[in-house]
Amino acid sequence: MTRPEPTETDGLDGRRTPSFDDVRWSACSLEEFVALYRDRVAPCLEATGIDPTCERPTHQWFRDHGARSFLAALRRHHGRSFGEFWTEDLGLGSVDDGYAWATADGRTVDALERFLDRRRSRHGLAASSVDALRTRLNLYVRAYREANGTDDLLTPVLRERETPAHAAVDACYAAFDWLNEGADRAYSAQTLQRVRRVVDAWYQHLVGRRVASLNPASGLYDEFKWETAASSTPALSATHVRALTRAASTPRDRLLVTALAGWGLRASEVAALHASQITRDVPDDDVPYVRFDDRKNGPGEVSVLFGLAALDARVDELAVDDAWTGYLFPSARGETPHVTRNTVRNWFQALAAEADLPARIGGERPSPQLCRRFWYDTYTAVLEGVLEGVETIAAEQGSSDPRVVVRNYLSDSRSRRVRREFMRDRLADAFAD
Repeated sequence: MTRPEPTETDGLDGRRTPSFDDVRWSACSLEEFVALYRDRVAPCLEATGIDPTCERPTHQWFRDHGARSFLAALRRHHGRSFGEFWTEDLGLGSVDDGYAWATADGRTVDALERFLDRRRSRHGLAASSVDALRTRLNLYVRAYREANGTDDLLTPVLRERETPAHAAVDACYAAFDWLNEGADRAYSAQTLQRVRRVVDAWYQHLVGRRVASLNPASGLYDEFKWETAASSTPALSATHVRALTRAASTPRDRLLVTALAGWGLRASEVAALHASQITRDVPDDDVPYVRFDDRKNGPGEVSVLFGLAALDARVDELAVDDAWTGYLFPSARGETPHVTRNTVRNWFQALAAEADLPARIGGERPSPQLCRRFWYDTYTAVLEGVLEGVETIAAEQGSSDPRVVVRNYLSDSRSRRVRREFMRDRLADAFAD
């Protein structure tokens, strides 16, 4: 292809708009795309006050200036997102300048990013957790584009849409069929379930914000039954926890077991636990909690559904010392105000030996991590129990997914209360002596 002369037209609002009417996209090499950007796109960017050498234009800019064909052809014929093109072919930035979404549709990208921003700000997620959600969403975006021949995921679900509801649902299901059936892709059942969860959450977010009128992913729970292999990750059982409880003869050891298995804390969190982190002055419909200002997944709170007696006994034991600084597991050496994670691990393993726990559980030596896994396994069972408990209501509401009832028909406070009641019963059973 011979290099075309720069061409531009005036838009209806007087904006300079790059014209590609004479371009045969299928014949363009990447070098020619670079030339098209510099000769046709860059002058229009400059006319709108954007420096084309250091300010990357947004997808919305291309849409507003009638230049979406440039982005679409770049992806169709060279598999390049504009972010990749900007970094690798134009050499104008780093990969950190923006995420390479599998869509050139500006409104879709904006809707995806707004969802992630709210997850970050309102759920207190760490950057790594947000990145994981972004990756799963982008996998769906790519599948949607490949399965449906369009990268506009937003228009079919908008409140003012012209697309029939069944067509929007079919497009969503087609994307998951593409993920599910491609022999060359072979995504694990766990990956597909995680993608399904975040896609459902994104659409539900759009419905909640009154941007969309329907959630086409709401039926995926029943439509695709991805079976995950039984977890090979070992965990303590309720019997093991009861044995530890019986062996814990001191307030220190009783709180140790409670914090690990009853609150689900990490060994490092237990080691540094301070009395000021325990909030007990809560409304009548709430429960005490442990507050963390800096945790692996960001700030967080852990409900104390069980074990206040063990906490009180340990505080009473320590409070007789006028020099006590508030740490629930203070260091005796004085080098640090609290013990280390290794000390907690050693205490636990000594207690496990006294409780006559097996030397190996699922191939692993008993450890605080296995306690934490017990907590997670228990909580997972609780969620399943809650879902089973509302299946009848779901059927009456015409829904095959009981989670819809939990989400739409139970208030947030009622949903939390139900989960807490189930969890408290399970923990009481495990800690019963």
